[in-house]
Amino acid sequence: MLERIQKIISTAGITSRRKAEELMRAGAVTVNGRVIRELGSKADPEQDHIKVSGKLINPKQTKVYLMLNKPREVVTTLSDPMGRVTVKELLRGVRGRVYPVGRLDYDSEGLLLLTNDGELVQKLLHPSFEVPKTYEVKVKGILTDEEIRAMSRGVVLSEGRTLPCQIRKIKKTEKNSWLEMTIHEGRNRQIRRMLEKIDHPVLKLKRIRMAMLELGGLPIGRYRYLTAQEIRSLKSLAARSKAPAPKIRKAMGE
Repeated sequence: MLERIQKIISTAGITSRRKAEELMRAGAVTVNGRVIRELGSKADPEQDHIKVSGKLINPKQTKVYLMLNKPREVVTTLSDPMGRVTVKELLRGVRGRVYPVGRLDYDSEGLLLLTNDGELVQKLLHPSFEVPKTYEVKVKGILTDEEIRAMSRGVVLSEGRTLPCQIRKIKKTEKNSWLEMTIHEGRNRQIRRMLEKIDHPVLKLKRIRMAMLELGGLPIGRYRYLTAQEIRSLKSLAARSKAPAPKIRKAMGE
């Protein structure tokens, strides 16, 4: 069956659809030996020989789904020009190339989903999908009930008001508060910026849940493969989205 070439490349887990389009424009994609630059071009993944930068892709490769407990001071990329530790360095033993679903900030830790299932990534990252993400947050100072109620209704940031979120107190000390926050957006450093707006900067941020996935007791810096039930649940969740297959956005982090 004929499909757009950039979709075939993305589904094969080679790179995002947007990056595949850039590679096509640059002349790095060939089909049966012919350079393809036109973004509307189609091919048959069952019959045609599709190469990216001279390497034959395999759209039928085994799909990989895993969860990583990302430590602090690790970047959510596969390479870093500044030479910082990347999540790729924590994935020794994983066969094939997997990509982060969104990101966690350099100073944040916790649950990070990675996969080579390009179609699932695109659905989960679509801005209309609003995948719930839950964090344990340590903040400076003691938040009042009124501050929590106000923040849960939404906070005005530079790009507009955030969606309502769920916040509950976990505990407090003499100088700090611990909260559990669930957000449904992927704005850059969203939780940190929300709390800075009310003069309670974040001291520690850990993602413990994403959709139905739970970090549980997974040790920091370690990964595990998702169970068959977790994969089915994620795909079922994504299938309920009415959004069209989009280009991958850069972030679905906090």
